[in-house]
Amino acid sequence: MAKWKLIRTTICFAIPLVAMSSTNVKASTIENNNTSMISIIQQETYSEIGSAIDDYLNGIPTNVMNEEDTYKYKDLAISTADTYVNIRKSADDNSEILGKLYTGGAATILEDQGEWVKVTSGNVTGYIHSDYLAIGRDAEALFDKYATKIATITTQTLKVREKKELDSSCLTLVAEGTPYTVLGENEDWVKIQTDAGKGYVSKEYVTISYDFDYAVSIEEEQERIRQEQEAEQTSNQETTSSNRTSTSARSNKTSSRKQTTKRTTSTVKTASSVSGSTTGARLVSYAKQFVGNPYVWGGTSLTNGTDCSGFTQAVFRQFGYSIPRTSRLQASVGRAVSTSDLQAGDLLFYAKGGTINHVAIYIGGGKIVHASNPKTGITISNYNYRSVYKAKRVLR
Repeated sequence: MAKWKLIRTTICFAIPLVAMSSTNVKASTIENNNTSMISIIQQETYSEIGSAIDDYLNGIPTNVMNEEDTYKYKDLAISTADTYVNIRKSADDNSEILGKLYTGGAATILEDQGEWVKVTSGNVTGYIHSDYLAIGRDAEALFDKYATKIATITTQTLKVREKKELDSSCLTLVAEGTPYTVLGENEDWVKIQTDAGKGYVSKEYVTISYDFDYAVSIEEEQERIRQEQEAEQTSNQETTSSNRTSTSARSNKTSSRKQTTKRTTSTVKTASSVSGSTTGARLVSYAKQFVGNPYVWGGTSLTNGTDCSGFTQAVFRQFGYSIPRTSRLQASVGRAVSTSDLQAGDLLFYAKGGTINHVAIYIGGGKIVHASNPKTGITISNYNYRSVYKAKRVLR
């Protein structure tokens, strides 16, 4: 308040000086006119300057005291729709739909028109009804629910410590530019998940950011559905081929009942070995109860619709594990395991062209449960219906 009084006093003190100088300039150009004319000019000049300075003074409290002007998330919007909200070509409910912003997805505000907001997100720019958006501070309040906090290494090689101490043992080394999911942080340290386990890095050598899902255009969604349908067709063909092979093998069996019994016992033992921990078994049991529920791109609801990574995230959250929102980031957590050593609850990742685009939960017996595609929804498939790109164990 003292600062504001000082600014106001200084500016007010300058008014007569500025006004006098301006009046003298105008008066000198009409020195042959009468006194009344000079008086009018003086009044007009004082009026103009006074009005300008009043406007300036009236603006100072807003500029000095309103933090919203510099608030870094003031142009951020997050979808609060039940499943998704349409992005339209113009601010009209009947306008062409250009794309969708799913629940928790983020967008940058270009123009706020009150009832409608012009945004850009992903490859889509258009209008969203403001009723379906959390904006600014309301959006920031949803970070923990929808965003994944990421720490990116900013030095060439950084030691990951076992404890929040400089003399603590080095767990592993991480390279510059590598992003890691943040598990916790304080003033000096950031806890991250690496392939070698959980550890701590100095906050001085990382940048913290937030990862969100973004809008998908109508064309992008149609292409993804097409790819998923192709993958499902390939899976069905492989399953049919496998069944034929199995039938042929059974018809040629000549083993004795004793040999068959021995083989069955061995099979049961193998299935038991991949059952995993008690938590893994409970997690699998929980996940399987949603089989048959719908697949929805960008969705996170186990009952109303979810995509593959939304499914895994929601299931793991039920057991106290916080994993990122997208399949690519989920692949950065946990410990890498071989497909020959899978346990119930392990995450299996699938890729196209080296880019991860699908994730599933291993349930044992060579099977996975996953949110597959819009046609089959949440379903159970053979774990190798596609080539497994990576397997990770998150459960402890």
